[in-house]
Amino acid sequence: MNNQKAGFSGKIGFILAASGSAVGLGNIWRFPYLAAQYGGGIFLLVYLVLAVTFGFALMVTEVAIGRKTGMSAIKAFGVLNKKGSFIGVLASLVPMIIFPYYCVIGGWVIKYGTVFITGEGSAASSDGYFEGFIGSPVSPLVFTGIFIFLTSLVVLLGVQKGIEKISKILMPILLVLTIGISVYSLTLDGAMEGLIYYVKPNFSAFSLKTVVAAMGQLFYSMSLAMGIMITYGSYMQKKDNLESSVRSIEIFDTAIAFLSGLMIIPAVFAFSGGDESALNQGPGLMFVTLPKVFDSMAGGNIVGIVFFILVFFAALTSSISLMETIVSIFMDKFKIKRSIICIIVMFASMLIAVPSSLGNGIWSDILIMGKDFLSFFDFLSNNIMMPITALLTCIFVGFVIKTKAVEDEVELSDPFKAKKLYRIMIKYVCPVFLVVILISSIIGYV
Repeated sequence: MNNQKAGFSGKIGFILAASGSAVGLGNIWRFPYLAAQYGGGIFLLVYLVLAVTFGFALMVTEVAIGRKTGMSAIKAFGVLNKKGSFIGVLASLVPMIIFPYYCVIGGWVIKYGTVFITGEGSAASSDGYFEGFIGSPVSPLVFTGIFIFLTSLVVLLGVQKGIEKISKILMPILLVLTIGISVYSLTLDGAMEGLIYYVKPNFSAFSLKTVVAAMGQLFYSMSLAMGIMITYGSYMQKKDNLESSVRSIEIFDTAIAFLSGLMIIPAVFAFSGGDESALNQGPGLMFVTLPKVFDSMAGGNIVGIVFFILVFFAALTSSISLMETIVSIFMDKFKIKRSIICIIVMFASMLIAVPSSLGNGIWSDILIMGKDFLSFFDFLSNNIMMPITALLTCIFVGFVIKTKAVEDEVELSDPFKAKKLYRIMIKYVCPVFLVVILISSIIGYV
């Protein structure tokens, strides 16, 4: 069934590229503020448990479907069984919704990087700076355009020359930078208190909200239920060990998320004098709080430069995977050249990104379900479409084509060591959890 389109050169190329997809703003921007908000150590523990069970089962499923069919999500499900064709359409819509607004946030990262590089880090630490920037009608769109162009350039080069090559360079650099800043954060006065909060589980803080928040983060962080891992699986060689590759991606992704919390949470504790209320910044924890932290430390501008370069790398590798998935979908559907589709997607994404950017400024009065454009697209994709897609995938694999279809694909190279766990997760545990997430999201539980 596997077609002849270009693929990764080997297992390492696949792991680094897929890790690049998984590691993004979800790890460095989203994970730390959720960990801070939901009890630190207990959130971390719940996330780790879910990653090695729920996350593992879904990622194995998606990579196996991609490799078995050699196609992107738009066709892969239908090839396995016509009853699943609509799941492929739904999964394909998710990255198309996420990519434009993701690039808006990527533009914010470039802006902050340039601010620190030009020695103006102190300006970014002033009250109202972030709000003033994102409320501007022109500047955020310019940086969004730059981010989309850079993403398109890599995708245009293809799988081995573009995605695999850039991932092999960026992923190791990303890991080194994250470790370096994490170590620095822990040397700050008062950081140990933040470290204890972050790594020591406080079971009295455990609640359903903690579980639901960790599950939602898992989708965002590991690029699940959006067709990405199916696309990357379609480029994977049959001889490569699928199970161990997924484990490697999980380890890399979770390590970056953990280290990101280690960078931010102890530092916030240190510069707030141990005030836990300083952790309740929500999505603004990185863009609002960290420039203040950098400004108050010796050599803070240098640290700021390194940090935002790190975040840019993470954001770029994930945006590459989002765009590659979209491009792959249209290549499979219409058999058009990669270069032509890349150009079309680039300009279309820029147009669709406009409302998400202006929704923070001159279009802020225009609301959908009480949300600005960016927040609405984020809610629609992450809280509604991704859980539904994942739920339908579990039902499709568990009860339509049966888990053996995936198990046989995994065992092409080596025995499937976690076969029993996989069956239980896909058929019973994952569907129940996904229904809980979906209901909780709709009623606004979290």
